[in-house]
Amino acid sequence: MIVVGIDLAGSEKRNTGICALNDNLEAKCFIAHKNEEILEIVEKLRPDLIAIDAPLSLPKGRKSLDRKEKIHFRECDRKLLELGIKFFPITLGPMRILTKRGIKLRKILEKKGYKVIEVYPGATQDILRIARKNVSLKKLRNGLKKLGIKIERRELSHDELDAVTAAFTGYLHLKGKTISLGNEKEGVIVVPSFDFK
Repeated sequence: MIVVGIDLAGSEKRNTGICALNDNLEAKCFIAHKNEEILEIVEKLRPDLIAIDAPLSLPKGRKSLDRKEKIHFRECDRKLLELGIKFFPITLGPMRILTKRGIKLRKILEKKGYKVIEVYPGATQDILRIARKNVSLKKLRNGLKKLGIKIERRELSHDELDAVTAAFTGYLHLKGKTISLGNEKEGVIVVPSFDFK
């Protein structure tokens, strides 16, 4: 089994972290920039599941991010708010670019036959009570290791560590240890079950 976690950047000029995680929880990380590079890595790995850290759908009733509208949140976003998990709304400036790229990449990957889910590393880190990248990269890395993930010895960027978290969320999903926040028709965010052991 291989799960690919992608910490997608809004711009192809910025680093996108990618992690391949196998069923022994061995993580191999990569940095990519262009969608073509991401697709090339995915095609080489042929994963069972791809877990992307980026909004992969628009709020119900919203047709585009190019026009100002009053609809800003999906049901899954509202669920995160209810849980006290902080995030950036998908209609906020730079998040619009990320959302457009995420939706486009999801469609390309699904057309190629891959199963794709939306994840949010910050939510996973909060639920599993490990540090987020903005608190400490060292504490985040140590928290991931305590979960049993075998991380490369080299120093990993925050993009790669969030990709490891995304891949681990996908791994848990395949093991039936996640819940889906939101509405399947509109789009869901997959997070670890609250009773995760």
